[in-house]
Amino acid sequence: MKNLMLIIWRMSRADLKLLWFALKHHGRPGWLLPAVAGLALYAIAPFNLAFPVLGVVDDLVLVPLALHGILKLLPNRVRDDFGRNRFGHAG
Repeated sequence: MKNLMLIIWRMSRADLKLLWFALKHHGRPGWLLPAVAGLALYAIAPFNLAFPVLGVVDDLVLVPLALHGILKLLPNRVRDDFGRNRFGHAG
């Protein structure tokens, strides 16, 4: 369980950095903001309070996987710019 949590944390941290970059990028797709807003609403949905076990599975597994899936749909130019920016290349 500890290894699974560590993997999810590392994946989520990298995905959050890419998401932040993509949201500020001039070439971000139009669907990105509504998708992220929908995912945020899903993550804080009231049924998380009604079914605590479902909420934990939801927040720790499904939300990070959905975020990763959304970021996989980003255009190549956004991901390439993130890679260049992340590794310190100019331009």
